[in-house]
Amino acid sequence: MPHDDSLILTLVAGFVLAFVLGMLALRFKLSPLVGYLLAGVVVGPFTPGYTADSSLAAQLAEIGVILLMFGVGLHFSMADLLKVRKVAVPGALVQIGAATALGWGVGRLMGLSDAEAALMGFSLSVASTVVLLRALEERKAVKGEAGRIAVGWLIVEDLVMVLALVLIPLLAGAAGGGAQPGADMGAVALKVGGTVLSVGVFIAFMLLVGGRVLPWLLVRIAHTRSRELFTLGVLAIALGIAYLAYAVFGASFALGAFVAGVVLNGTPLGHNAAERSLPLRDAFAVLFFVSVGMLFDWRVLLEQPVSVAAVVAIIVVGKSAAALAITTAFKLERAPSLLIAASLAQIGEFSFILAGVGLKLDIMSRETHDLILAGALISIVLNPFVFRLADKLSGKPPAPQPEG
Repeated sequence: MPHDDSLILTLVAGFVLAFVLGMLALRFKLSPLVGYLLAGVVVGPFTPGYTADSSLAAQLAEIGVILLMFGVGLHFSMADLLKVRKVAVPGALVQIGAATALGWGVGRLMGLSDAEAALMGFSLSVASTVVLLRALEERKAVKGEAGRIAVGWLIVEDLVMVLALVLIPLLAGAAGGGAQPGADMGAVALKVGGTVLSVGVFIAFMLLVGGRVLPWLLVRIAHTRSRELFTLGVLAIALGIAYLAYAVFGASFALGAFVAGVVLNGTPLGHNAAERSLPLRDAFAVLFFVSVGMLFDWRVLLEQPVSVAAVVAIIVVGKSAAALAITTAFKLERAPSLLIAASLAQIGEFSFILAGVGLKLDIMSRETHDLILAGALISIVLNPFVFRLADKLSGKPPAPQPEG
């Protein structure tokens, strides 16, 4: 009987290469995310040599998305957002609007449809939590004024993206209407309304029922004094609620996991839950980035250099300019304004998730998907240099670089 070892080979190739290239990226003062993405490129179908099982990688990536969203929910802080809401809320919304408009304009010049161009711009509008927090931690700026505004800004962006993950599939259905526009739009409006209502019921159910049951359940599990059972219980809650959202309420796995994280975040044992689930969340997050890299056709860098440069310019220059404009309008000093602008001049995990959704729904072509991935890789590589430029312009000495 033949032994199917594709899962083991995919995991071994993914983890080993991600570790080696992640360490190499750190050595060159880059984010480990660059290494994880390049690991996916190496084992992907567009490079010679071993090719990992892409269908298995996609399923592992789906678990990675669920656990990433669970982590976003666990670290969501309404209190932190309210402290900086006057700058962070309008700032994030203006920047999302500016990046989406720029992306739509560039996309239309490239010959994309309105929907694909808008989704490309929208995908370029959200910064990576992983990259932003690491950069702020290196500068010991997380607790400072600029750091708190940047984190609050990111919370608003994340909330907008969570909402987008619910609405984009519905809007894609609207774009696929038939010959009777009036009747179709009425049916689409009914479907959108029904889905939004269903999602609202799910969120209300989780806040009212889950808010009482989950804390009680975590306390009961904690009383067993078993670390393994507590960790397993947290993961079972995350995955179970994600499935409940999908199977019963018609929401996405990602939204279910996010809401589960938010509910657990408000419990007395929420910090323990975040701590215990972190190793597995990190491991599957790595697999998520590897799987994204597997989808990337690096030849886009050679075949469409002008388009790649335009996308990178939107991320690094367009988003930074929008951030500087809004922080200047709110009379922030130059140094924190420049730090916030540099923090947001990159894209990451949510951009990959949105691009993947666009690909799955046939809104986005593989070429546009590759442009977004190229923009992400290059912007993450450039981000340390953007910070150094911000330090220079603000008159501050550059932040000490971490040991590689």
